[in-house]
Amino acid sequence: MIASSDIINARILIVDDQDAAVLLLRRMLRGAGYVFIESTTNPHEVCELHRKHRYDLILLDLQMPGMDGYEVMRGLKELELGGYLPVLVITAQPDHKLRALEAGARDFISKPFDLAEVLARVHNMLEVRLLYVEMERTVREVEASRELIRRQGDEVKLLYDAIVEEQKRSLELSIQPGAMVGIEVEKEERLATPLARSPKLRYPWGQLLTSVRQFLSPHPPSDR
Repeated sequence: MIASSDIINARILIVDDQDAAVLLLRRMLRGAGYVFIESTTNPHEVCELHRKHRYDLILLDLQMPGMDGYEVMRGLKELELGGYLPVLVITAQPDHKLRALEAGARDFISKPFDLAEVLARVHNMLEVRLLYVEMERTVREVEASRELIRRQGDEVKLLYDAIVEEQKRSLELSIQPGAMVGIEVEKEERLATPLARSPKLRYPWGQLLTSVRQFLSPHPPSDR
């Protein structure tokens, strides 16, 4: 669930070649409590700004000289490899809306601005965007956990195989005539690996279970 504070503190970029439109949108958003608002009247700066700040929402005018909103969206798509373009287009032309949505915009607001419409669409867009970001983060965490479990499974198997080999060696030593009657035990202990010392020869499977339990038990955090 997205908290209201997350929405209010989301990163917003306003892109419009008209200073008056930028100022009006800034005042609307500031009045609604939004904290992080940046703007530019130069569409050529948008991709670099987004690369640097990773905005949660870009309010983008479609009709700008030199580089229109469609070209800006094409550049933004190269940065948003996941396919979710956080763009709310600004247009005074109703017939541009469908083309903008097909180009990757998520929603639109019309000129002249209506305060209630602007705030409602901005809020809804930010909520969806932040949910998308949260979902992506959760997927990455699940994938990382799955990889960790796989690696731990491999390590447990290796440990198990190593202990089984040690126990085989222990059993071989325990059934030798010298070991049965207590002759040359010291020699046999020198030949055995650390896991196969004479006290452990009498309890081979107990040592196996103890080692596996110790490996699987959570380790207490170290003091730093």
